[in-house]
Amino acid sequence: MNVQEKVVRSIANRRGNVILRSDLNKFGSESQVSRVINSMVGSGKLIRAGKGVFVKTKVSSITGNIIPAATLETVATETFKKLKVNVLPSKATQDYNSGKTTQLPTSLIIRTPKRKISRKLTVAGRTLEYEKNSR
Repeated sequence: MNVQEKVVRSIANRRGNVILRSDLNKFGSESQVSRVINSMVGSGKLIRAGKGVFVKTKVSSITGNIIPAATLETVATETFKKLKVNVLPSKATQDYNSGKTTQLPTSLIIRTPKRKISRKLTVAGRTLEYEKNSR
């Protein structure tokens, strides 16, 4: 079984929709795995969401176009869970969830309690934003 077959099989058998580049390092050299990932991105089987973060795709039942298999919210949650980074909802999201306001947050903003993160995640034209932790 060659590197491409190993990577494709591994991605197909994963439960989540997010694949980290580091998850695939064990299947071959860096250049071999990068070549396979780039070919999968080019063929529409994966979408690059950020540096080293890829999202599985599916075909839209409405348009027939290839779209991400997960929303930005799901991608952010899965990514930070895999990276073992604890994140919290933004102040605006917490206020809405607790009933303090009826204003819906317009974008996905998260807080990171003990570290600064600058990882840019973009899915379907939406970009994850970060909020400073105000303790």
